[in-house]
Amino acid sequence: MMNRRAFAKLSSLALLAAPAAHTIGQTSVKSVRSAPLRPRKLSPGDTVGMVLPASMSFEADEIALARETLEALGMKVVLGKHAYDRYGYLAGKDRDRAADINAMFASPDIDGIFAFSGGWGAPRVLPYIDYELIRRNPKVFIGFSDITALLTAINQKTGLVTFHGPVAHSSFEPFTLESFKRVVMSSQSIGTLSNPPKPEEQLVRRDYRIVTLTGGKATGTIVGGNLSLIAATMGTPYEIETEGSIFFIEDVREELYRVDRMLTQLWLAGKFDRVKGLVFGRCTDCPVKGPSLSLEEILRERFLPSGVPAISGFAFGHIEKKLTIPIGMQATLDADAGTLEIAMSAVTD
Repeated sequence: MMNRRAFAKLSSLALLAAPAAHTIGQTSVKSVRSAPLRPRKLSPGDTVGMVLPASMSFEADEIALARETLEALGMKVVLGKHAYDRYGYLAGKDRDRAADINAMFASPDIDGIFAFSGGWGAPRVLPYIDYELIRRNPKVFIGFSDITALLTAINQKTGLVTFHGPVAHSSFEPFTLESFKRVVMSSQSIGTLSNPPKPEEQLVRRDYRIVTLTGGKATGTIVGGNLSLIAATMGTPYEIETEGSIFFIEDVREELYRVDRMLTQLWLAGKFDRVKGLVFGRCTDCPVKGPSLSLEEILRERFLPSGVPAISGFAFGHIEKKLTIPIGMQATLDADAGTLEIAMSAVTD
């Protein structure tokens, strides 16, 4: 299987080479910076679409399991037309995977949209997404990992709040499920997002620890997601905008020298210059080979010059117990407490 590093390079080249990518789908890629466009909340009995914007499913039963998971949440599930397609390591041709996303947003019978999983390939569909269609038909769209490319592009091009949270294939253990319901299935104020509580059997917290890199509080617009995908879209029409943001980042299965390189790329591009706050999650299963800086050393070198509140260890992304984070909403980072406060709902009734 192609590793994420190789794919990120190919994705960036493909996006840069795409002819007139900024006009495909009859829409401009000009970013939208205004009041967030909030979708309607999901409720039991709603019908949700499940799409595969990136990697294919190697086993049909994996799709069945994901469908059953969403049904256990009380949802009716409609699969994308191309859900079982295969094109190399991808779940079908780029235009077909994008067509499934567009169709789900266009259908009046679909109330929200889940990515089946991440993997590799989501950036390839970005030129074929109909952003104007999405702006006219706002719906919950949720996923993480490779889906970061879509979460960012949709939010920036339409103003729609997107959700960095579990995919349909996730386990939805109790902490994950509670956060998902609070953010996506309730029109009440989200309030404080924080890491899972310390287990009673632990004398001191050993898991899901927060490291405060720079203390203080800051308020800004939530942006971010998977570091590799953010780096892969640099220099394209889908490059992330971070000015005035609470910028959150995580990754998985990347050696620390590659994490350093990608963070340095963002630093050189000025992506940390005008942020309000910085949040690193975890680098899950990130091995160290030979002499190396530690992850904390890398983060301190790249984050501290910004002079803004910054933490690492926040519970999102490639971990079992994960928070659902609404991209495009205003939030206050308390770096001393290790929390994110969102004063309003990310969805409407």
